[in-house]
Amino acid sequence: MFTIPDELIELGKERIQGHAVQGFVRSYGNANPKLLLVGEAPGENEIDTGVPFIGRAGNELMKSLESVGLTREDVYMTSSVRSRPYKWGTKKERDGTIVKRTYNRAPKPSEILAHAPLLDFEIQHLNPLLIVTLGTVGLQRLLGKSAKVTELHGQLIHQPVLYLNNLEDHHYEWTTNSYTIVPTFHPASVFYRPSLREQVNQDWLQVGQYLKEISP
Repeated sequence: MFTIPDELIELGKERIQGHAVQGFVRSYGNANPKLLLVGEAPGENEIDTGVPFIGRAGNELMKSLESVGLTREDVYMTSSVRSRPYKWGTKKERDGTIVKRTYNRAPKPSEILAHAPLLDFEIQHLNPLLIVTLGTVGLQRLLGKSAKVTELHGQLIHQPVLYLNNLEDHHYEWTTNSYTIVPTFHPASVFYRPSLREQVNQDWLQVGQYLKEISP
């Protein structure tokens, strides 16, 4: 089992103070993972349980892993931000009462930057056969704002990734090492765009084929 040091977690919590986020999910997983999965940020379910990728989206991801012969224990699951970004909204109860509640939202660039040292540490110290980015946030965190999941999904990309070299700086730099990356859509994407399911399934077939080709 691999996990990041406590002092790095405390740094992450300190750096994200003042942002509209809740809690903290500590990523962990296989110390020699076949896949390093990079998502967006934890949602309400993840914050409640402290476990990454659960609930409906997590179930979809488990199906994708199963399709290539993998389980949660074979991979390392992480995200660009470890706290839940939220926004306030309203919900109508069955009795007609309108109540205020929080909803998930995409993380802001400043929140991604705040937790950049955590993901940088994991990428540096793990040795995955493949990095699979789940959605736009994870993809652009590693490959920059010009990277689009709609254009790159399912492709095998071998290149340096972005990291934060100076904690006081607000700019990323490219690593000297190159990594092998396969972008795909976030597992929750099939809920609001069912037409993406076939593409997601094809992407994971590609992941399975790549693993066969590069596995020792």
